[in-house]
Parts: sequence; C-alpha cells; structure tokens
Amino acid sequence: MKQTFAVILVFPVLLCLSVAADLNTARIDELTGLKGKMNEKEGVYKVTFPRNDVKIVVDGWTMPPFMGLGTWAAFTATPNGAMVMGDTVLFEDEVNAAMSAALDNGLSVTALHNHFFFDQPRVFFMHIEGEGGADKLAGAVKKVYDAAKEIRTANPKPKDSFGAQSLPGKSSITAVPLNEIFGTQGESKDGMVKFTIGRPAMMHGVKIDNTMGVNTWSAFAGSDDNAVVDGDFAVTEDELQPVLKSLLKDKINIVAIHQHMTHEEPRIMFFHYWGHGPAKDLANAVKGGLLVGGLLKISSPLQN
Repeated sequence: MKQTFAVILVFPVLLCLSVAADLNTARIDELTGLKGKMNEKEGVYKVTFPRNDVKIVVDGWTMPPFMGLGTWAAFTATPNGAMVMGDTVLFEDEVNAAMSAALDNGLSVTALHNHFFFDQPRVFFMHIEGEGGADKLAGAVKKVYDAAKEIRTANPKPKDSFGAQSLPGKSSITAVPLNEIFGTQGESKDGMVKFTIGRPAMMHGVKIDNTMGVNTWSAFAGSDDNAVVDGDFAVTEDELQPVLKSLLKDKINIVAIHQHMTHEEPRIMFFHYWGHGPAKDLANAVKGGLLVGGLLKISSPLQN
C-alpha cells in the first residue's frame, strides 16, 4: 500500500516535469525580449519586468515596483501547445492600445481594474489569457508590451485626459435619432438620454434581471455633435471578447472589466466604457456591441 501511494504522489510530479520540458523557454525569451524563470515544481515559465519607467506615488509614497508594480506573463505546456496567463501594469492612456493589441493577436482580456487608491499617475492592471502555440502566444504578449512602450516613448509622462474637445456646460442631446438607433424610447433628463437593457439570470435560486442590476446601459450627454457616452455592458464569458473588440474598433474606450456578483447563473461579466464624438456615431458604436453580443435579442430594452 505504501509503495502504491508513493507512485501516486510521484507520477504527477514526473508528468509536470515532462510537460515543462515541452516549453522552448529560450524561444519565449527571444520572442518576448525578456529573461524568464522556470518553476520546475509547477511546470510554469514566467517572464516579468518592473514598471519603473514612470515614478508612481501611492498615498504620498513613491512605490518601488517590488510592491506590486510588476508586469508578468506565465506559460505552461498543454496538449495543444501552451497556455499563457498574465497581468499587465498600464497607465490610463496605454490601456486601450494594449487591449487592442491583445485582442488583435489572439489573446483574451479577462479583467481590467485598479489595485490602489490615491495613486499618481493612476495605475491599472489588465489580465490576459491565451491558448495555442507557445511561439504565437509569446509574440502576442510582446505586441501588448510594445503597444504600451510606444505610447510612453512618444509621451514619457502619462496623460491625465483623453484630450478631446470640452463639452458644453449644458447638455442638449436630441433623443429621437438615438431612439431610432436603439429601437426604443430612452429616458431623458436635463438634455441627457439613457438606454437600459436588462437580461435575466439566476442567483441563489432567485431570478434577477434589469432592476436588480443585471443590465447593459448607455448614457449620452453634451450636444449632438460633441457628446460623450458612458455605460456598462453585462455579458457572458463567451460574449466578452467579441463585444470588447467591437467597441474598441469603433474607438470606444474600455475603462474597467470585472464582476458585480457571485454565484449567478450564467456567470455575468461587466465592463464599463467611455466614448467621445457625435452622439449618433457613439450610439451606433454601442449598438454594434449589442448586436455582436446578441444582447438586443435577449431582452427588450427597458427604461431605467
């Protein structure tokens, strides 16, 4: 019995080492431009670099990268090649370029959030995941890093705004064209217009929907020719990547990706967005995301 137990314990270790050996770590280093480190026990090869090109102050203290300002990507061999997971440290003006680079090169973006309060400049963390050939994954990771690097090379100091034209002091959005785009009557208030689409889900055996917070919404302010849109998409895990791609393609900025609930069925991911331009162009961009995600077919739009 003792011998059998020993074999059971040793076999996973040997399997892990065998899988790790399938990773061409020198090639990963070459493609990412970084020098990684192998965790032999887990069979994972990890490349990292500190975000030390910009001084980051948190609550009045200059934070060393060791305290959580390191970008990393970890590779492990799979029967179909490899899997990569990673976390990328980004400034606000780098996020959407880096996210587009990830999505355009076959990676999934699974979260975008902050880790600190009172950080200057503000720091965001974008999580990525991908499966396939190790060379392709490593090359895609490098594209993400290069996208952020190009922005910092052009402007060493992170921007504190999108740089768009200022909005008028009083909003005057014309609701009718937007109602036609979304195919429903929006809610109007003080020259602003808002549309909300609920979707049903279950949590703890209870049905939840629009009013309980399971909704996609889009709010417009400014003028017809100079407007902003902000909002939140409620999508399933399978819908997340195509809808992100759709909005980024139409120059809508993604500002957060996270969950709002636990134990819901199906699992719902939420992402927040911000766009600036003519109101009708913004509405069509949001509608494009709704159509890609099939959200207009799930539920009828409802007023908030």
